[in-house]
Amino acid sequence: MKRKFADVLTIVNGKNQKKVENPKGEYPIYGSGGVMGHADAYLCEADTVVLGRKGNINNPIYVDRKFWNVDTAFGLAADRDVLLPKYLFYFCCRYDFERINKTVTIPSLTKKDLLDVEMEVPEIPEQQRIVDVLDRLHALEENRRRVLAMLDELVKTRFVEMFGDPVVNPFHWAMKSFMSFGECKNGMNFHREDKGIEIHCLGVGDFHDLSVVEDVKGLPTASLTAMPSEDYLLQDGDIVFVRSNGNRALVGRCVVVYPHETPTTFSGFCIRFRQTVERKLVTRYLLQVLKADGIRAKMQGRGANIQNVNQKILSEIEIPVPPWPLQNQFAAFVREVDQTKAAVRAQVAAMETLRAKMMQDFFG
Repeated sequence: MKRKFADVLTIVNGKNQKKVENPKGEYPIYGSGGVMGHADAYLCEADTVVLGRKGNINNPIYVDRKFWNVDTAFGLAADRDVLLPKYLFYFCCRYDFERINKTVTIPSLTKKDLLDVEMEVPEIPEQQRIVDVLDRLHALEENRRRVLAMLDELVKTRFVEMFGDPVVNPFHWAMKSFMSFGECKNGMNFHREDKGIEIHCLGVGDFHDLSVVEDVKGLPTASLTAMPSEDYLLQDGDIVFVRSNGNRALVGRCVVVYPHETPTTFSGFCIRFRQTVERKLVTRYLLQVLKADGIRAKMQGRGANIQNVNQKILSEIEIPVPPWPLQNQFAAFVREVDQTKAAVRAQVAAMETLRAKMMQDFFG
């Protein structure tokens, strides 16, 4: 049976949190992106759905405890006599709220438009059956993601066992400047009017939590008037950093790329490093050094607003140079772990596909 939101839920308007903020407060403060702090008071009861009023309007969050929502986020409180809160959450995950966005610049939702949204509301037992199915699938996905996180920690642990902290260098390996092993190149700046050649392009949004990019054909494409020079085309084993970003946590994040002869470039917000000194550093070893917390800290904090990493900063980084066989031993271990991670990621992708199909079957 089709019902409007107005018939089955109450919308709780968010409020400015300044008067209730307390780092030790009992209640979390939620915006559309998640927890923003803590408060001494709450606006929404437990089992309420947070939905962005402005900005990120397609990221519903299910909150199972009392919380305060900020003024850019709505709280959707289900009428539990007719609607299960978790069923509402899964519907919101499926529904595209962009269809009721009427602004051109910053996406925004109005309370009036939200209350007119229609949803299929079956009897409570059927809602519970759907929630149970989707909960079980979600739990399986989360389990696989925890496995991926544990595998990443395993690599970090093995690295420390073999080499120690690269900043402290407890095994007293020879230390050399990062830039003494190769050269860097800033990425390309693109122009909207450029047309003619489509080329795969690695950008900041493609890094995620990956360490290796081998399927470059899955990257977005950019339009150019001519094929880039060799300096702007990635080669197997190149390491690409996030060079510039408003989010400090992203600056210095890096991946190793294997285009496998597929023409691939990189955006102006990235910087590419290519080894030119042979038989000094094994790529997988170097990548793990660059991901170490102490090394990442050396890349961050430059720039007043937008954080930047550049060749000067990279030249100040010292890299321990352990024996080549030891580096190779670590690289072999990482390759084995990567094979396991690839299998787990394939399982996650299959589950995501299955979940999307089931959501379509349940909610249309």
